[in-house]
Amino acid sequence: MSGDAEIDLGPKCPTCGEPWLRPTSLPGRYRCLYCMRRFELRSECPDCGSHSTIARLSDSANLSCRNCGGDMLRAI
Repeated sequence: MSGDAEIDLGPKCPTCGEPWLRPTSLPGRYRCLYCMRRFELRSECPDCGSHSTIARLSDSANLSCRNCGGDMLRAI
C-alpha cells in the first residue's frame, strides 16, 4: 500500500474541521467525536434557500446543498 494514499475518515466537522463527524441514534443528528459538538441536518439551505428531503435511513447522508454546495448542518 502506498504511503501517499489519503485515508477517508468521514465527513469533516463544520466547527473544528476534523474528519470525525458521525451520525447519532436520532435521524438527521450528528456529533463530532473530536470536539464533541452536536449538529442537526437542515432541510432548507441557509445560503440559497433550496429545499431537500432528509434521507433518514441513509448511512451516507448528503451534508451539503446539491444546488450551491452550502453546508446543511446547524449547530445545536
